[in-house]
Formats: sequence, structure tokens, C-alpha cells
Amino acid sequence: MGRGRQKAKQTKVARDLKYYSPPTDLTALQRELQSKASANEERAEWEDEDSDDWAEDSPASLRHH
Repeated sequence: MGRGRQKAKQTKVARDLKYYSPPTDLTALQRELQSKASANEERAEWEDEDSDDWAEDSPASLRHH
């Protein structure tokens, strides 16, 4: 008879975990998103600079010579 009570408790705990939503720190989220955006911009700048150096050695450009 103890199985019913144990299962009910497990179900309650699982439901509590499923619907639990911790408080969101929106300022921390904003800081994190801004830092990722600036990192992506920096990476894009590096990729643009590097792509010019390697463009002349690409297989597509070698076929046309």
C-alpha cells in the first residue's frame, strides 16, 4: 500500500520541477546578450579580413585561370 503514496509524491515532485520557473534577472540577461553580440561583430570583422587574403587561393578562383 506504500507504493501509491510514494508514486503520488514522485508525481508531485516531477510536476513541481516541470512548472518551476526561477526568477529571471533581466539585467544579467541583457548584459550577456550584449557581450555575445559584440563578440559576434568582432568575429565577423576578423572573418572579413581573413577572407580577402584567402580569396585568390580558393579552388573556384584557381579553376578560372
